[in-house]
Amino acid sequence: MDLMTLALPQEPADGIAGWAADLVDAMGGPGAGLAIALENLFPPLPSEVILPLTGFAAGQGVISLFSALFWTTLGSVVGAAVLYWIGMLFGRERMHAIWAKLPLVKTSDLERTEEWFAKHGTKAVFFGRMVPIFRSLISVPAGLERMPMPTFLLLTTLGSLIWNSVLVLAGYWLGDQWDLVETYVGIISKVVLVLVLAAIALYIVVRLRSRGSAQHRRTS
Repeated sequence: MDLMTLALPQEPADGIAGWAADLVDAMGGPGAGLAIALENLFPPLPSEVILPLTGFAAGQGVISLFSALFWTTLGSVVGAAVLYWIGMLFGRERMHAIWAKLPLVKTSDLERTEEWFAKHGTKAVFFGRMVPIFRSLISVPAGLERMPMPTFLLLTTLGSLIWNSVLVLAGYWLGDQWDLVETYVGIISKVVLVLVLAAIALYIVVRLRSRGSAQHRRTS
């Protein structure tokens, strides 16, 4: 009996879990690593499904627990490195040129963000690897700001190993109830998304009010 049959008795085989199970069945640990690398590049692919499923596979003897942790962490680092290079190739000059054309923002906002990242970038990359949504996106500003590659890879590896270990081990211990991890991590992801959207909305409101006040002062 293959992993997909064990893991997905009530789920369609063409879902994300079915796709990940097929990869692990066909390629073992490297398949799990490939799935996580793609999850980093395409954040809508949920790590909270792929990682616990990989842990479940380890619990069923399809792959070893060491293989599950090694390959998923390697996949995380490879995916993050690709995003880092995208940020680096895009470059600060191009980012500044695009930023200058955007409404409601100022060049000083970007400069302050860069200053913040210069001071706190190492913490942002390390802890960002353990925050849903941001775990993939944090690699892009690291590349834009040319964080030293060895530092980036070390922080990404450590942060990814912690995140992956928690979710893989949860799937390993929960067995055929591995999908409970998706439920709880999914709630956290939604909370993070709501907070981000609220922060963006607040930022836009503040900018519009400040712009309206400035125009009122000029006309009065």
